[in-house]
Amino acid sequence: MTKGMKRKIVMAVAMVGGLAGVTLAASAENAAPIKDPEIERTRQHIKMLDDVFKTAVVLIDETYVKHPSDPSAASAAKALFAAMKKNGWYDVRLIGLTDKVGDPDDEPKDAFEKTAAKRLRGGEQVYEEVMEKDGKRYLRMATGIPVVSENCVMCHAHFKGDKGNIGALSYTMPMVK
Repeated sequence: MTKGMKRKIVMAVAMVGGLAGVTLAASAENAAPIKDPEIERTRQHIKMLDDVFKTAVVLIDETYVKHPSDPSAASAAKALFAAMKKNGWYDVRLIGLTDKVGDPDDEPKDAFEKTAAKRLRGGEQVYEEVMEKDGKRYLRMATGIPVVSENCVMCHAHFKGDKGNIGALSYTMPMVK
């Protein structure tokens, strides 16, 4: 493993490390923390997945993306996310947070993702909400993605020098009982 690869893995883990100590707000208007064991268990699952996905993307990027014509690590991640959803595990999406989103499928889709986009682009590392659908509770969590590699700007030159979150992973996971 090269020094550069180790540095990128540390950066990916550090992005996830920012999730520690996050408290859940009942809504954006009411920031009182909620103590709920199901939420805490689900949050831990999402944090683990976030760590795995971001580390994998950095490793794919470092190992396989050498030229602009190479498939991007983000494309590989999106294929993995689609397989996980198809198999019924949960839903995770890559979303763009800037006004320069290349793929319309990566635009924030609903109120949660639109609020998360504003908050993450504004500097927060995590945004989350609890939702209920068809009598089942879910944790929605979005985690920020900054530019972590020169390979990012190889195809997205407009992000060169951007120190903020340019993207996010948006999770929708059923509560872990």
